[in-house]
Amino acid sequence: MNTTIAVSEEIREEIQKFGNKGETYNEILARILKSAKERQLHDLLMDTSESTPVSEALERARKQWRK
Repeated sequence: MNTTIAVSEEIREEIQKFGNKGETYNEILARILKSAKERQLHDLLMDTSESTPVSEALERARKQWRK
């Protein structure tokens, strides 16, 4: 089932720039969404803001084992 979405001419032209000859808007948007999801996963997996460096983890483990 198809649906219609309202976008500005500017956005429509930007979407077209991502497309290849003969590609539908549905195909273009599906490819863009797939790429965005892959990028989000990559960013999540590569985020080091809440990680502990290996050297720090080893030092903590050594201190605990000495007790």
